[in-house]
Amino acid sequence: MHPRLLTSLHYAEGDGRNRASFETTFDRRSGLVTLRQGRDEATAPLTTEHHDPVSLLVWLRGLEEVERATVQMAGGHVLVQRLPDTAVGDIPARVYLLRPGGAYVFVEAAPPHRLLRLIQPTDFGSLEAVTEPPRKPQPERRRRRAG
Repeated sequence: MHPRLLTSLHYAEGDGRNRASFETTFDRRSGLVTLRQGRDEATAPLTTEHHDPVSLLVWLRGLEEVERATVQMAGGHVLVQRLPDTAVGDIPARVYLLRPGGAYVFVEAAPPHRLLRLIQPTDFGSLEAVTEPPRKPQPERRRRRAG
């Protein structure tokens, strides 16, 4: 991921055996996007910044006052739409709808803008991920010795 733009530099999906089955490289120096799947490879001009699923989630953490945005990904465009704020547990959150796909992303409203919840529709039902709030440190307990 590009450290300032939070866009993708390289993205790969694996087959579960530590081998990439799909790989995308965004080379800003050569101005090319390279797609590899198996033995097949294709290149195209890099004309705009792209996101992968992870860089998109990180980018959403910094998005505050935008109601709508269009983001380029290797497979096409994603429309990011801001929905009314809500709370996850007792933590105020901004909510985004990503289309196509219909994913909902809940981002903590206050810094550090943690990702709190993700709902991703799939063919076999919705997949939901919820982060746990950080635990408060427990005070040290001193043991009393009888004696």
